[in-house]
Amino acid sequence: MKILHYFAYLTLMILLGVVSLQIDTRLSLSSQWQLVVQPEAANDFRDVFFVQAQLPRLCITLLVGAMLGLTGSLMQQLTQNNLTSPLTLGTSSGAWLALVIVNIWFVDWVADYSALAAMVGALVAFGLIVSIAGVRNMTGLPLVVSGMVINILLGSVATAIIILNAQFAQNIFMWGAGNLTQYSWQWFIWLLPRTAVAVIILIVAPRILTVLKLGQEGATARGLSVMPAFAGLMLLAIWLVSASITAVGIISFIGLLTPNIARALGARTPRDELISSLLLGAILLLVTDSVAVVLSLWLEETIPSGVTAAAIGAPALIWFTRKKLSATDQLNLSMNRGTRHLSRLTMAGIASLIFVGVLAYTFITHGPSGIQVATPGEFQWQLRWPRALTAVSVGVALSVAGIILQRIVYNPLASPDILGVSSGATFAIIVTGVVLGSTLAAFNWGIAFMGSLAVLMLLLLIGKRSQFNPSNFVLSGIALTALLEALVQFALAQGSGDSYDILLWLTGSTYRVTGSTALWLAASVVILVMAVFAISRWLTLISIGRAFSHARGLSPMTANTLLLTVVALLCALSTATVGPISFVGLVAPHMAMMLGARSIKQQLVVGGLVGAALMIWADWLGQIAVYPSQIAAGTLVAIIGSGYFLMLMMKSKFN
Repeated sequence: MKILHYFAYLTLMILLGVVSLQIDTRLSLSSQWQLVVQPEAANDFRDVFFVQAQLPRLCITLLVGAMLGLTGSLMQQLTQNNLTSPLTLGTSSGAWLALVIVNIWFVDWVADYSALAAMVGALVAFGLIVSIAGVRNMTGLPLVVSGMVINILLGSVATAIIILNAQFAQNIFMWGAGNLTQYSWQWFIWLLPRTAVAVIILIVAPRILTVLKLGQEGATARGLSVMPAFAGLMLLAIWLVSASITAVGIISFIGLLTPNIARALGARTPRDELISSLLLGAILLLVTDSVAVVLSLWLEETIPSGVTAAAIGAPALIWFTRKKLSATDQLNLSMNRGTRHLSRLTMAGIASLIFVGVLAYTFITHGPSGIQVATPGEFQWQLRWPRALTAVSVGVALSVAGIILQRIVYNPLASPDILGVSSGATFAIIVTGVVLGSTLAAFNWGIAFMGSLAVLMLLLLIGKRSQFNPSNFVLSGIALTALLEALVQFALAQGSGDSYDILLWLTGSTYRVTGSTALWLAASVVILVMAVFAISRWLTLISIGRAFSHARGLSPMTANTLLLTVVALLCALSTATVGPISFVGLVAPHMAMMLGARSIKQQLVVGGLVGAALMIWADWLGQIAVYPSQIAAGTLVAIIGSGYFLMLMMKSKFN
């Protein structure tokens, strides 16, 4: 029966391959077969294009799809988590960051060490994931959410590096969006021998995976060294991912979906799932690439295959997570609760931190002879106060947005960046800027609001079907974030030279904010935060439970809709003014709880102050750290926030 399944998959793959070759050619099937048998017979452009572009594209598509499918199945069986993949483990982002660094600063290494560099980056990312989630949480949703946190961190660093080297931006963004276009057999010949480890996986892994299903104690009792076996197989999987990303860029969701499809089609044993996922991965990527080619011809624009994979994969991920997740998939990260009471000394310390930050921002700068303390002149003051006010306003806005989301979703890891709210605003602004050819779109709050609100409304519709199950809600946000980020990569790759001014905004910088913009932002944030305080009782009731709040006369649906609209406004104002800022809405609410803020009003106040302190210090340090260049506040906040998150999670494991 299994042989029949494999034969059916192979037959379908061959048929789809033949169909894909007919999309962009006028050659007959007999002419194509002749060129396959005798490629040296190519004597005009159509023949050469078929031999040097279409055939290698087909071959590398099948190879990469097969490797991603095999890798996804191996990772899911190792972690016993149906949501594990190179995307959710952060390995794709780690490999991409490493390749960006090599391609910009170590050009001489590209030919010989790209795959090795990608593997190192992927391993570092995986190590961070394990540090956050812990070995015992490898089977639950914490692994997935931790992977997305690492994706945000590494993605922001990679984007910052690209922007500081704008001459490479368009090619790198196209590559980051996952591009299977080929102009010779070079990359296929390069990749093929590096995927030979797949044979080792198919031979060795099935028995190990079968024993691992017995649990760690059962596997050990049968003579298996669990951790070495786990590490060895994961190392092989990461190597395949790294080599594939080096060749074609980031292709999302293939490794996530194919094992789930294989199981739905009847794969039961580890060996059967591995082989079925390998074949189905090739088929799925082939279909995805064919769609990309058709769209490219129709729109007369190059559509990267990674974009179509994300467009297909994101809804599929939401579909697969519609059912109620098992207990092991619920988000139960152990978080240190900190002190029980908020002290006046703590409040004074936070206020002092902001005050000192404002003083440093105002009087400490980088002069000709290094860092110096000086009273700013009129021109310098006109540049500094809008940036400082904007940093404080954005910190407060994103912190309050994060607190609202965490209270509504009952999830300590809900934040505007994790749920895709900030990505919605970013996508709306980037697409508008590229289409209209105007960088002024980066400051259109209305466009950003529509993008954020669209994501939140979509999340509401999805969440309503699952009765706002926290795990489903977060996974839906993760899927939408991945989709929107792929679309942003594509939009940037299509942009002209004029549109790359928006790239600087992408890193989350206050450098272009004017006085009037800063004042409008501050006034808007103050009004929205006051409105949140006015309805803080709603948040208190919803935090206890939806049934409880309904019994007290509050309509949970009405309250959720209004509060999420406020979140969309806060994110839109912040994102449209300075660009996407990650981790503030995630870290500030946690820090407020750690410092003793238990009631909703206390958490709003303390969280807002913590967010303001994070932003003002990050913006000031970014201006003086690498003078005369600048590091955007968004990049530094991502580094600081992820460092705090790592420390918090590792500390909780030892308590």
